[in-house]
Amino acid sequence: MKKYESSELIVTEQGGIYHLNLTPDQIAKDIILVGDPGRVHEISTRFDTIEHQVSNREFVTHTGYIGNHRLTVISSGIGTDNIDIVVNELDALANIDLQKRIDKQSHQTLNLIRLGTSGALKETVDVDSFMISKYALGIDNLALFYDLNEHIIDKEAVNEFVNQISWDPKLSEPYIIKSSDSLNDSFHENIQRGITVTAPGFYGPQGRKLRISPADPEQNNKLASFQWKQTPVTNYEMETSALYALGQQLGHKTLTICAIIANRPAGKYSKDHKKTVSNLIDLVLDTLTKQK
Repeated sequence: MKKYESSELIVTEQGGIYHLNLTPDQIAKDIILVGDPGRVHEISTRFDTIEHQVSNREFVTHTGYIGNHRLTVISSGIGTDNIDIVVNELDALANIDLQKRIDKQSHQTLNLIRLGTSGALKETVDVDSFMISKYALGIDNLALFYDLNEHIIDKEAVNEFVNQISWDPKLSEPYIIKSSDSLNDSFHENIQRGITVTAPGFYGPQGRKLRISPADPEQNNKLASFQWKQTPVTNYEMETSALYALGQQLGHKTLTICAIIANRPAGKYSKDHKKTVSNLIDLVLDTLTKQK
């Protein structure tokens, strides 16, 4: 059986995984991921009881109960590079014996639900609405550093995307991954579903112009013109492609649901995005805790 070297699997003196600073008993099966560390407390105030509160760098974790339902909420910070850390270390907590440095005999599947904020790429997507990422369209490149199973990336969709919008070959090779059907289906069918673009930055990679112009001023219009299997590109954010790729490769279920707090083509921004995020938190917790 493969043994993980100390340089590859870094365990703290307290027996925790390196960046998250968590031990296996401190995470639940249902895990909500947020970018903002401050949002962890906002969510856990809705818990009936809190078992664990751990903080290291930008990674803040609270685990507790709503009724009999155990939940964990973790802040990842911003970007796919941080998702790389969070997903790999959560999987290690679930599926590697940290003391023996070998895989556990049975695999544990986690439910990884990202609760985020996002900007719409279509005028028809209302500010302060919610959007489920049925597909992630990654233009960030992170997943391509991994040897992924053939079924993870929808290559037919990628080829259609590249050909339809004439994707610039000097940019990162795009990849498209579907969310986990079971988590998607657990949320009400009336919530919008779309293709979420995961960008490697907030400004130029999302077509924003301050004092440096984007290389392609038509990028957002090109992205918004694409659809796959009657599902259109709807919004931008910065984490979902890596979550779907790594989570599913490791045998976990993944889903992102975002509050739309800006509409890029309409030039609109939410007048009270905190209320919108609060409503989304209530929706996600209500959905998770009422599952049988």
